[in-house]
Amino acid sequence: MSQGHTRRRTLTLIGATGAGLVAASFSGTSDEHGGDDDEYDDHDDEYDDHDDEGEVAQVRAAHLSPDAPNVDVSVDGDTVLEDVPFRAVSEYLELPVGAANVAISAAEDPDTVVFDEELELAEGAFTIAALGELSEENQPFAPAVLEDDVSDPGEDARVRLVHASPDAPAVDVTVDDGEMVLFEDVAFGEAGALEVPPGDYCLEVRPATECNDGDVVATFEVSPEAGNVYSAFAVGYLDPDAAPADEPFDLEVVLDAAPDDDEDGADEEEDEIPDGETVTVGPDGDLVFDPDDLEVEAGTTVEFVWDSDGHNVVPTSVPDGTDWDGEPENLDAGATYEHTFEQEGTYEYVCEPHEAQDMVGEIHVVEGDEAMDDDYDDHDEDDDYGDDYDEDDDHDHDEDDDYDDDY
Repeated sequence: MSQGHTRRRTLTLIGATGAGLVAASFSGTSDEHGGDDDEYDDHDDEYDDHDDEGEVAQVRAAHLSPDAPNVDVSVDGDTVLEDVPFRAVSEYLELPVGAANVAISAAEDPDTVVFDEELELAEGAFTIAALGELSEENQPFAPAVLEDDVSDPGEDARVRLVHASPDAPAVDVTVDDGEMVLFEDVAFGEAGALEVPPGDYCLEVRPATECNDGDVVATFEVSPEAGNVYSAFAVGYLDPDAAPADEPFDLEVVLDAAPDDDEDGADEEEDEIPDGETVTVGPDGDLVFDPDDLEVEAGTTVEFVWDSDGHNVVPTSVPDGTDWDGEPENLDAGATYEHTFEQEGTYEYVCEPHEAQDMVGEIHVVEGDEAMDDDYDDHDEDDDYGDDYDEDDDHDHDEDDDYDDDY
């Protein structure tokens, strides 16, 4: 393996899920699905309702074929994922246990069907990953099924590495200048999992050798957290200049599961942030800002909190004379960025990697609290309004509870 560029990227999550490759090699010749898009969550209520009908299979897709176009994914004839790009990993869809027809087609050419198979879905969590290349220059295209272990790892973090880089040989992954070997001799199409103590790690990716001492071709800084389960997909090309697609080698990280008791910590953190001053970036993996239309008073500090990987915040339209540059760097789950909006006006912004999926937002800055209180000023002397407002207290608390749960 030739010496490649070393890319150092700070992540707050490290990817992994449980078991390795359990089935592979379905026929086909194109890419597969991925993505965290609000479109992906609109996968028809009929699939969500299966919770009440008995056993369900949790199924997601990962588009890991670097020279394949965006794709659509359908289940039993119903489109559940649309326009899924390379590197995207979808949220889990809940499907009934049993036989289901899964079809994958090119997003811009629905007649080009690259995968159309009857799959027997079992209870549990699974990832259907599109591996290889349409060109077959290095590896043939072959969707594969990964069984995902999303059980609670306790005080450790569970990490799974999936080798999906077509031009990379088998790899070793080490830390501490090779003193500790995490993954050994993982070949293309293979996956390995382990549990590690929480903390900060600098992963060193090397071509596999007997002594695990190959030259380091890429490094990635990661910080797995206790109780979390992640998947780390090694994607792209070590030598993109000589590849059929200009997709450089990278580590695509996905949070697969987190402990239930994390909700308590999230609620405590939410209590410290005034309502209406936080924008969640990619909540639950969806390609949206939440809220995507926010009104605040001049002088308010708005905090952007990343809930999934690979997003940025880039202004596209701001009031004259403002200096808001946003956060142009693609950040991952756990990252935060804040800005104090002093000047009145409308600030429009996007996530550049997912602008095509309508990941856009607006912040409306108004003077003081006058504009926000206009609707209430006329009721100052109205006792009936005051009574009605008191009666609505329970409703307000319900809305706050819903917000906390979403956060």
